Amino acid sequence: MAYSLGQSQPIIVLREGTERTKNKEAQGNNIQAARAIADAVRSTLGPKGMDKMLVDSLGDVVITNDGVTILKEIEVQHPAAKMVVEVAKTQDTECGDGTTTSVVLAGELLKQAEKLLDHNVHPTIIANGYKLAALEAVKILEKIAVDSKTDDMLKRVAMTAMTGKSVGDQREMLSDMAVKAIKSIAEKRDGKTIVDVDNIKVEAKTGGSIADTELINGLVIDKEKIHPRMPKVVKNAKIALISSAMEVKKTEVEAKIQIRDPASMQRFLDEEENQLREMVEKLKSLGANAVFVQKGTDDLVQHYLAKAGIYACRRVRESDLAKLSKATGGNVVGSIDSLTKSDLGVAEQVEEKKIGEEAMTFVTGCKNPKAISIIVRGGTEHVVDEVERALHDALRVVGVAMEDGKVVAGGGAPEIELALRLADYASSVGGREQLAIEAFAEAMEIIPWALAENAGLDPIDLVIKLKTAHEGEENAPYMGIDLESGEPANMLEANVIEPLRVKTQAIESATEVAGMILRIDDVIASKKMPTGPGGAAPTPPKGGMPPGMGMSGMM
Repeated sequence: MAYSLGQSQPIIVLREGTERTKNKEAQGNNIQAARAIADAVRSTLGPKGMDKMLVDSLGDVVITNDGVTILKEIEVQHPAAKMVVEVAKTQDTECGDGTTTSVVLAGELLKQAEKLLDHNVHPTIIANGYKLAALEAVKILEKIAVDSKTDDMLKRVAMTAMTGKSVGDQREMLSDMAVKAIKSIAEKRDGKTIVDVDNIKVEAKTGGSIADTELINGLVIDKEKIHPRMPKVVKNAKIALISSAMEVKKTEVEAKIQIRDPASMQRFLDEEENQLREMVEKLKSLGANAVFVQKGTDDLVQHYLAKAGIYACRRVRESDLAKLSKATGGNVVGSIDSLTKSDLGVAEQVEEKKIGEEAMTFVTGCKNPKAISIIVRGGTEHVVDEVERALHDALRVVGVAMEDGKVVAGGGAPEIELALRLADYASSVGGREQLAIEAFAEAMEIIPWALAENAGLDPIDLVIKLKTAHEGEENAPYMGIDLESGEPANMLEANVIEPLRVKTQAIESATEVAGMILRIDDVIASKKMPTGPGGAAPTPPKGGMPPGMGMSGMM
């Protein structure tokens, strides 16, 4: 890129090969890229949404209609499109559900903004108007939200999250499981309910059917016992959790030992054996009958453990040790020397079971477990993966609904309510921002529109019917689309319920990304520098830098 000063030589500021787009062209490109991402997932929205088959460069196949999974799997290059993908990832982290909704909303907000840009409304005014509309939308949603304290309400929330996912007829069973799992790990802190879904360990195993999925009141560790002579089942387990290796300690400094006669050699080996035996003796003396080791375990230690009737697993993941600690009440210790009786965890049973082709260790009957497991089963790998994703969504939304205690109706009901109320709010704001708030209100209609479109219904008719229902009826804020009859219906009665946070987060993050994309009026894309042999930068020619690498033409 060059600038000319009068008759003098042009001043080259940017490196040769740098691409630059400005003003309306830059905004148009960014909006088109973001809308392309929204259009890619729009057909997956709702219970009648379609699935996508994604094939990566290695030929691995993923079949899903989960918005965030689709966007993670496809390799997006355009920077504005990447920003929209981040919206889906944030939505997934915060709520676990509503990823497609947030992306579709962001795309529609940008589409409405494009019309305003064509009428010469400044991007900053549009972004400010959107921000005002989003703040008002969150207030409206909080007013129309209802309490979600009962198990029945939580189950309905889980079932809504799994609608449209490939879980066969097992939606109700999986929803019950999700509610039980979340309730058992929920904790009260400072009067607030805290739910950490990471305390639920989900193990996916191919084989059986979805109906064979089970909730384990304890933990499942994907490891088998390390010696065939160890007991298969240990009742009234006293569990030691060790984060170091059960092997002979290596010296901190490098040392050489010279042994001149066989007797000394034998004494040296005996001492090594004694050290290993003492480790097992220590465990026996404390009453431990099961041990989980994060690192390696010496063959000799395995032999002594088997002889002592102690069940052992090695190379257990650090995260699994932490979960075992929570579930059994035991402490993870750095070495056997520092292990005490009070560090041992307690469980009714530790057992090795075969799931499909693999043996796994089940730690069950833990008192008040704050970490539990779910084993997901299914006929094929793709089914298991999709059930696992559906279960993840259900667990997250139940957790969010328990934490916040508030839910809203689904089926496009809150979006239509927002569209009507924000249109009224716009006239009270006045100024040019009013245009942006009206555009925001119109963008809200995309959700019921897409739900109807994906179900093969007439979206224009349905949106008009919904607006009429919201104007007149007593339960107006809860009137959404019944996709079976194609008519408006009370979504609370139809059991289509979503956590309040799913909606507020989707609106906030979609508004933020739309505002950020609209404010960009200049895109400067640098060209990658060519690399020399061995990946090094090329050597500059004699006489200075190659053209375009510095600032030339200066006096």
